[in-house]
Amino acid sequence: MFHQLFLACSALLLLLLHATPTAADNFPYAAFRTGPFLPPQLKVTKSGQTDPGYIFIGPRGNQELGTAALIYDEAGQLVYEGPQEVTANFRVQRLFNEDVITFWAGNMTDLGFGYGTVHILDNTYREIYTVTLGGAFVSPYGEPLDSYIDLHESHITDRNTLLVTAYNVTQHDLSAIGGGPDDYMLDGMFFEIDIATNEIVYSWSALDHLTEIPLETSKQGLGAEYGTQEKPWDAYHINSVELMDDGYIISLRHYWSGFYIHNNGSVMWRLSGEKNTGNFEIDDNAVFSWQHDIRVYNQTQEGMVLSLFNNANTPTETVAATTGLNFYVDLVNHKVSTLRTLSDSKDVVHSVSQGSYQLLSPETGHVVLGYGSIARIKEYDAHGREVMTAQFGEDNAVASYRGFKCQWKATPFWPPALVAIRTTDDTAMVHMSWNGATEYDNWAIYSVATDGEETFVKSVQREGFETSVQLNGLRTSYLRVVARQGNIPLGMSAVTYV
Repeated sequence: MFHQLFLACSALLLLLLHATPTAADNFPYAAFRTGPFLPPQLKVTKSGQTDPGYIFIGPRGNQELGTAALIYDEAGQLVYEGPQEVTANFRVQRLFNEDVITFWAGNMTDLGFGYGTVHILDNTYREIYTVTLGGAFVSPYGEPLDSYIDLHESHITDRNTLLVTAYNVTQHDLSAIGGGPDDYMLDGMFFEIDIATNEIVYSWSALDHLTEIPLETSKQGLGAEYGTQEKPWDAYHINSVELMDDGYIISLRHYWSGFYIHNNGSVMWRLSGEKNTGNFEIDDNAVFSWQHDIRVYNQTQEGMVLSLFNNANTPTETVAATTGLNFYVDLVNHKVSTLRTLSDSKDVVHSVSQGSYQLLSPETGHVVLGYGSIARIKEYDAHGREVMTAQFGEDNAVASYRGFKCQWKATPFWPPALVAIRTTDDTAMVHMSWNGATEYDNWAIYSVATDGEETFVKSVQREGFETSVQLNGLRTSYLRVVARQGNIPLGMSAVTYV
């Protein structure tokens, strides 16, 4: 699944979002005999009870062979590495009542958005759906692309559709904000796509609603070098879409706001992180800016719970600690009350771009924050205490657009890998792995005679991603290994010459 898509451009504010990092990434990486993988070593520190699950990230940094969709366990051991490609939103979701993994893959720019495709894999890692977006889009390069889905959102709804964002280069009169009458900007758009048919079932464009969302109120200034087709102005920067009972809620980072969009397309209300702005009175702790990942829970006619990742910083200005915020939104009295503010006082983070807020379980109240431009993921308990930190790179040198923790069970369709290196006439080092497999706990090693007869040699316990063992007294030139759960075989390697 290697994807060849073109680049696009966006606004300077998200310079660190997709640029090749300028800071050196000296973070250690892992290397294996059984695969061409060089993922970052995941440094996991636990200070309390955590919820179960694997860590899902899509890091980008200085190590190209570690730029992929990655799964780790809580011990920091690699579980899965996907193809070498830039990914975003790598996670487990539910589709047709089954767990699947989903991710966006394509090309990101150094200025804030991308063009790509959403891939949906089953629990054997077979690709069962590939979601694309066509249409009358304009890119900064003026050339047609295979798919125009932006990296920021790929959210499966409970009606088996996919919510995605898109950025369309549009010529527009920007005189009111100091630009020219024929300048170019980015239209912030979202689409709901039927996954089974790849048909668009709903679309919305911010530029169709200039009265409700005026360009003049964008927090993103129009720089002197912006306004061309190659460098269009990003007034909106749409970065999340969530389904609601009668419409959708979207996050516009450059307005410090979430907007409720009715099914008929109209803007019903605005929840701003700036006081005395929008349609709600917010308390002192509900102030936020440059946010990502607005999510809604427990919606009723009277109110809802809303969460978001509050960056509170930009690449050019450090303002406050980045936090995870959780509100009660009173729809009757139009008031917002803060329920939780998540931050680690022992490790204050200033994330200038990207980020995510994931409620792991309503029962436990645990939350995972992915810190975007800062290569860390933190889990917080119901009392707001940090209970786990996972680091996968140097600050501001490696990024993962979002980070998740998900329960996942998989048995890959490909066989286990075996590398055997003879060290003496009757001794060999044997290295075994099964990329992506979660259910096996031991290896059975067999010698294979020239007539094909297999003889059990020994079993060894699984040790992380790759298990290595020395075999003595070898009387054959061929080996095979079997990944097992207890005594139940789950996968068998090819016969390998030693």
